[in-house]
Amino acid sequence: MFRTVEGRGSGVERQGTPQARVLGVGTANPPHRYGQAEVQTLVRSMFDRLPGIERLMGVFENTGIEGRYLGAPLEWFAHDHSFEEKNTLWFGAALEISLEASRKALEQAGVGAEEVGAVVMVTTTGIATPNLESYLIQRLGIPLSAVRLPLWGLGCAGGAAGLARSAELAQHRPGQVVLMVAVELCSLTFLRNDISKSNLIATSLFADGAAAVVVGAGRESGNRAGRGETAWASSPEIVGGFTRLLPGSYDVMGWDVAQGGLKVRFSQSIPSLVQGELGSLIHDGLESHGLTAADVGAWVLHPGGAKVLAAYREGMGIDDLSHEASWSVLRKYGNMSSPTVLFVLEEMLGRVGSGTDGVLLALGPGFSAEGVVLRW
Repeated sequence: MFRTVEGRGSGVERQGTPQARVLGVGTANPPHRYGQAEVQTLVRSMFDRLPGIERLMGVFENTGIEGRYLGAPLEWFAHDHSFEEKNTLWFGAALEISLEASRKALEQAGVGAEEVGAVVMVTTTGIATPNLESYLIQRLGIPLSAVRLPLWGLGCAGGAAGLARSAELAQHRPGQVVLMVAVELCSLTFLRNDISKSNLIATSLFADGAAAVVVGAGRESGNRAGRGETAWASSPEIVGGFTRLLPGSYDVMGWDVAQGGLKVRFSQSIPSLVQGELGSLIHDGLESHGLTAADVGAWVLHPGGAKVLAAYREGMGIDDLSHEASWSVLRKYGNMSSPTVLFVLEEMLGRVGSGTDGVLLALGPGFSAEGVVLRW
């Protein structure tokens, strides 16, 4: 069991303001699942012109990923597709898995769609106007007066940022709940004719999925059962969030707009940044809530990759169970960008002792760290 930290205050709770709490979490994936070896075989045939391809293909084994869910059958990726075609496929798949994840989260929370007062929608892998949440609201039966907050472009950090914004909204709606959804179809952004090393690494890591979180304030969480009918004894309060941007780091991660759509920008320097400059900014974010890394009893970490998790462990002193929760998600699902850290949150619920200070943390374009301070 995680160690607990008794009686620590974050200094951000406001007198008379109800504290936001995670009431339910739901996750979903598209129907197409493939083992890492199957993906590797296809990628090898498409990147045969890349210098050093035999050596580079070893990245597939080094990820620690066993399998991933993709938004299209594997053979789809062997052909060229226009941005229009990919974005249309993204919209349909994103909406369906967002609906599935949202229904699970609402059921887990024990609340009806009519109690939702705001919807926060996080994505980076497709574009729609009206945005996805306008469809989600009407399909779920959420009141048409619900506040809509779409967040685009935050990449892997979007799940953490969305949770922080949801908590802020929930504190002003004590009679309602906030539904936050993070959904990404990373695979559908694949550019077949981009034989760069960055694109090869991306094909070994990224996958597709959706996660939804119900956040409420001023109400007790209900009697909920988790995946596999395992009861959740408690759920964490959301104490507050922090954002830290690394100056002049725009090229570390992001998109370039190419003729065929969104072209991945992906640097191998991320693990060293975690141990260096960005690590210092993360420690600064913790200090803004009166915490040091040693005070944190439960880490909910976005598993950006094996090397990133190793850097977290060395730089932050991550405990075994927190580390394994992130590794478990990476093994089973790969890096799904923004929803991934919420899959890890689902793994952690019911396993953390009361009174434990926790931090949910993800990195993304900017280059940035998004953190959420939790208390179980």
